[in-house]
Amino acid sequence: MKYPAIQNFINGKFTPASAARTLNVVSPLDGNLLSTVPMSGASDLDQAVQAAQAAFPIWSKTPIKERVQVFFRYKALLEKNLKELAELCSEENGKTYGESVAEIEKCIELTEFATSLPQLITGELLEVSKGVECRTEHVALGVVASIVPFNFPAMVPNWTIPNAIALGNCMIMKPSEKVPLSCGRIAELLQEAGLPDGVFNVVHGDVAMVNAICDHPNIEAVSFVGSTKVAKIVYQRATQNLKRCLALGGAKNHLMVLPDAIPDMTAQNVAASMSGCAGQRCMAASAMVGVGNVDHIIAKICDEARKIVPGENLGAVINKESQERIESYITQAEKDGAKILVDGRNAKVSGKEGGTYVGPTVIDFVTPDMSVAREEIFGPVISIMRANTVDEALAIENKNPYGNAASVFTQNGGMARYIMEKASAGMVGVNVGVPVPREPFSFGGWNESKFGVGDITGKSSIEFWTKLKKTTVKWNAEAGVNWMS
Repeated sequence: MKYPAIQNFINGKFTPASAARTLNVVSPLDGNLLSTVPMSGASDLDQAVQAAQAAFPIWSKTPIKERVQVFFRYKALLEKNLKELAELCSEENGKTYGESVAEIEKCIELTEFATSLPQLITGELLEVSKGVECRTEHVALGVVASIVPFNFPAMVPNWTIPNAIALGNCMIMKPSEKVPLSCGRIAELLQEAGLPDGVFNVVHGDVAMVNAICDHPNIEAVSFVGSTKVAKIVYQRATQNLKRCLALGGAKNHLMVLPDAIPDMTAQNVAASMSGCAGQRCMAASAMVGVGNVDHIIAKICDEARKIVPGENLGAVINKESQERIESYITQAEKDGAKILVDGRNAKVSGKEGGTYVGPTVIDFVTPDMSVAREEIFGPVISIMRANTVDEALAIENKNPYGNAASVFTQNGGMARYIMEKASAGMVGVNVGVPVPREPFSFGGWNESKFGVGDITGKSSIEFWTKLKKTTVKWNAEAGVNWMS
């Protein structure tokens, strides 16, 4: 075992879990045992919540200009420790080192945005009548929780940590039991940056811990990122317990490729989108709709896909179960009559035979009723469907129940605008394979890709992590009384 057994992080120190049950943490890169993670119980969560409650009065009353100083220092520590954090991320998740570097760089950008929050929540003040003023201010909620997935061990936690905490909340973080190492290191860096004890806590566990968070009476809000199936359950359970909840689910992102698209640029973007992070991201291109004759572009996509080599510029998928599930989708598509143009099944990496890899896979002549066209595969697989017109392509995209992202590849500005307006997705791109908004613009999809109001990052997150206090003040009695006072 490369690392010591993982512990919870509560009230500024690593603390053993009350439960004895643990799970192995295995690197998808080579199958080696990294550590063990505890399956914490309700008493562990109680302990973390109590620590957060104790820290909240002082932290929330600390002026925001002072609170964000912690995140200026945290940003510097992320930059200083970038290589170590990227290596850890790659080791536990299986993505390439370069992808892990990009993930930590995104953490830095998210933290940088949080340092600007004092300029964004100044509130409003207006003299509404002579001698009468109305004022608004953003107030922290209290103890909040963030439940995060395996695919971005550092970035998704940092979707919530800087904003929620800079806005005055105290947080309980529940990492994925598959990738628990990065959150522990984040906790250490936050402490080094000067974050007071109890403001940020990490409690490990599985579905039982997720349920406990949703049920805990002293947690005010819950954010979740994961599959749509689980997002629905978390949203329903948390809101049933009268909590705020923002639950991000899965995706089936459609790229619409028109005949006038620039072939080389389109092929490079499509291949990179479907295979980046081994396809294990909710913004990956999973479905492509070719409009008219785009065979020449599909041929180039296949050429680009063949340049993507497992163990070199393509990372592993998270575990054996995922590997088998992804390959079963490819096999089923073949049985259903689709044509496998590039086949990533049975991928092996020399010297890392214990790793779990799936090669890039391009499937053509997929029909919208096939499982590879309807369901989130979460692997380096793209399913190509055909349409005669843009409206046919949009009908396919609109029928998909998800709504995270959609993109169009074309040189026709009017057609691009038409598709941008008609696509049923929260994030839309033109000639961009992964249309993730950069800060300060927020991340969030539509339909069955998101449950709750607002977005998890950017300016929209302010409304989720705070409540608005409205104050009306009158001092001068000589102003008299009217209907406004």
